[in-house]
Amino acid sequence: MSNTISPSITPAAHLAGVRRHTPLIHNITNLVAMNTMANVLLAIGASPAMVHAREEAAEFTAIADALTVNIGTLSPHWVEAMIEAAEAARLVGKPWVLDPVAVGATAYRRETGARLLERLPTVIRGNASEIIALEAGGAGGRGVDSSDPAEAAEQAAIRLARRIGCVVAVTGEVDLVTDGRRLARVHGGHALMPRVTTLGCALTGVVAAFLVGADDPFAATVAALACYAAAGEIAGETARGPGSFAVAFLDALYALDDKALNCRLQLEITDAT
Repeated sequence: MSNTISPSITPAAHLAGVRRHTPLIHNITNLVAMNTMANVLLAIGASPAMVHAREEAAEFTAIADALTVNIGTLSPHWVEAMIEAAEAARLVGKPWVLDPVAVGATAYRRETGARLLERLPTVIRGNASEIIALEAGGAGGRGVDSSDPAEAAEQAAIRLARRIGCVVAVTGEVDLVTDGRRLARVHGGHALMPRVTTLGCALTGVVAAFLVGADDPFAATVAALACYAAAGEIAGETARGPGSFAVAFLDALYALDDKALNCRLQLEITDAT
């Protein structure tokens, strides 16, 4: 595929900014994802923190450069920490990213997703089933795996972005990103990526890191997904299976440079309709 790149989307410049500033990313993420999230953020040049206690989550949000909230493994105490941290981010103007894992699976998840939406996330990143369920406020999806292709969530993502005033990223074989006005398609990645648990959760942290200091959350989110896709493509060239892919992916993120990005970028930017 020939490259179709908006001049306003510069993934290499965004990546350089992350490595220059080493943003501190506060992650209230699920129990399965913590280690992967930390390693991925370190590989791209950010600084990860995992602070879940309700007693300190909001206070730490004010210290950090950005917040991520992942609802994968909910408990009442963690939910309240998420709500208070998200509210703190909103009040002090820190970017925050919502990862609505399996939001349509249970009433508790739907309620939690709705409460978090009220705190106006900067970006929502999920698979197609999660975005469709979150936008509709109803049931959908059986768990963390998507039963829908990203394209199926295009209109739901646009509606959700317009309603909340945020960026919505739908990850899949081809990623979609919209702010309700613009729509980006990010090609790349590798078929082994869904076979390595929590790589999607870790992408939420990468998006948060790219948001720090960015004037345009849409461009920053597209850049983060483009870098992730390029690293996945590079890792897939040497991986023999999910285990070796996980190692190769971290190495690819760490070594990612302008040349590798520019020769692998596959972006399409259109108006959202």
